[in-house]
Amino acid sequence: MGFWQLTVPTSPDTSEGFTNFLWEQGALGVVEEEGPAEPPRVRAFFPDSASSTGLVAGVAAYAAELRALGFATAPGQIEIAPLVEEAWASAWQQSFPPRAIGRRLWVRPSWERAESPGRVTVVIEPGRAFGTGHHGSTEGCLALLDAAVGEAPPDLVLDIGTGTGILAIACLKLGAPRVLGLDIDPDAIAAARRNATVNDCADRLDLLLAGPELLQDKPPFPLVLANLLAHTHLALAERYRRLVAPGGHLILGGILEHEDAEVAEALAGAGFALEEKLVIEGWSGLRLRAVAA
Repeated sequence: MGFWQLTVPTSPDTSEGFTNFLWEQGALGVVEEEGPAEPPRVRAFFPDSASSTGLVAGVAAYAAELRALGFATAPGQIEIAPLVEEAWASAWQQSFPPRAIGRRLWVRPSWERAESPGRVTVVIEPGRAFGTGHHGSTEGCLALLDAAVGEAPPDLVLDIGTGTGILAIACLKLGAPRVLGLDIDPDAIAAARRNATVNDCADRLDLLLAGPELLQDKPPFPLVLANLLAHTHLALAERYRRLVAPGGHLILGGILEHEDAEVAEALAGAGFALEEKLVIEGWSGLRLRAVAA
């Protein structure tokens, strides 16, 4: 059996849209890639029974729709090339090598068996939900929560936009007794549940198909995680203040470096003090503390 590898240049504003579009077209796997010397792109893998010209035409039409909506699409050509079965498996799996993150975490996919002595292993199955630890925003959040959880983990953690569940599972593996994960995407909830089972912590992860507005009458949390985009953080600033207990921590990801000052300023107006910023591959992670009234 053969496969197609489809490569699409992206921008920070369009990467998620292209990823979702390619899954909807029947992709067997989608990988978001970017680095200091490489422009962002998405690689997707399709069975060779799919029409190569149809795939390229479909992506080109979707890019035109994004431009019509005002999104700036990236320069560069949409490319498609054949792969044999062995090359597809290698290309997919090599995109997710194990990696050490922060002081204590070791994140690996399910097909890898390598461990890192002295580190806590988090196993994540790459899939349709966002969050494998290989994106700068996710890695930054993981490193910040590693430090925030510390030696005395909070009793209850809230993870908004849980995706694959990677942040929630990392909290649990680092000793948090219980985590509540929220997401409005059913695929994300399913992925988080599978990953929690693989990591033997499903009994301590509560998952809800909902947004944070559902929690308006709930007691505040000592630690809240949200790996979302900057504009969402700005919209949720006042809600974050009600969700985080006085003295508690808020960890935010998904913020481009040039956006972090605006987000920090908005959160300062909502009663948060910035305690740490971590920039990885152009993405800023912020750790803030809710100032007691």
